[in-house]
Amino acid sequence: MKSTNFLLAFLLTFGLFFPANTPVLADEVESDPPRIQLAILLDTSGSMQGLINQARAQLWKVVNEFATAKKAGVRPTLEVALYEYGKQSIPASEGFLRMIVPLSTDLDRVSEELFALTTNGGNEFCGHVIQAATQGLKWSEKSDDLKVIFIAGNEPFTQGTVEYQKACRDAIARGIQINTIHCGKEASGIAGKWKDAASLADGRFMNIDHNATAVHIPAPQDKRIAELGGKLNDTYLAFGHRGAQMQKRQLEQDANSEKVSPGANLQRTMSKASSYYKNAHWDMVDAVKEKKLKLEEMKEEDLPEEMRKMTLEERKAHLEKLAAERKKLQEEIQVLHEARKKFVAEKQRELAGDSGNTLDRAMIGAVREQAVKKEFKLEK
Repeated sequence: MKSTNFLLAFLLTFGLFFPANTPVLADEVESDPPRIQLAILLDTSGSMQGLINQARAQLWKVVNEFATAKKAGVRPTLEVALYEYGKQSIPASEGFLRMIVPLSTDLDRVSEELFALTTNGGNEFCGHVIQAATQGLKWSEKSDDLKVIFIAGNEPFTQGTVEYQKACRDAIARGIQINTIHCGKEASGIAGKWKDAASLADGRFMNIDHNATAVHIPAPQDKRIAELGGKLNDTYLAFGHRGAQMQKRQLEQDANSEKVSPGANLQRTMSKASSYYKNAHWDMVDAVKEKKLKLEEMKEEDLPEEMRKMTLEERKAHLEKLAAERKKLQEEIQVLHEARKKFVAEKQRELAGDSGNTLDRAMIGAVREQAVKKEFKLEK
């Protein structure tokens, strides 16, 4: 039975998921934008609540680091996968691990799964879970896309029947870098081969205090950002068999973020104003914008009640109005976000840059460095 451990958790989720009985969707437009793919492997054995709390609180902050990312002038697609490993309730025959979310763009589902995580003791097989993520996820075949695994925990990397050395070499052979985050002292992480694993797959070795609380710096822009976040929700229009359920999930993740820390919901609101927050699988505004929905072919029962008695032209006008309002709100939030970043950066300089040795700093530092090497441009 292992003690505390793991950590991490981030971002993103089940891709463009279209449930049964969804209205007719347009053929997807052929495009191949650059991709940033992140797989988060979390050790959920033992006592790791502090780690999970960090992940829940900092998910949206990590997402916001990519808000300005571009490659050759094109905004990339951000995909996130989530695994847990080391939990005793998962069968030994499955390596005490499971895929929670495949590489996906559904940020709300990632958040939902983080808040559903529980822990119990078990065996932490790092090599096994790296192998599972390398072989089980749909990684890009393009060598210039950013493909990264983050694995977090505190037990030795040497456990299990899958040799971590082979798992790491197999990953980097496919262009997948491995960043290791050891929850504890640096020396014990080195002794436990966390540093060696990272070096084998062109990644970074980091150690964090998994029980630390990230510092939140209030800013003059916070109140207005929160107000705009409430108005932003009013621009979403659920459709189809599961639309109402997905919209409810959106509001539940707002509430979860608000509860977990003073800054988490603020960061979530800023994420919702970015290009990475997409809901074309349930929101009519996004679906029409991304040309995934043929409005003229929709059945009346698939429409939100407020639109059922409208003519086709009235429906189009209604959606255009909501889309314009959303764009206006998002643009104002983005301006406030930039002003807020400058304010917070100045305050951090006054604090000598001490914002804690926490998950968000480890992830952001590693990914920014690796993204630049792949020629992605990110604002500082």
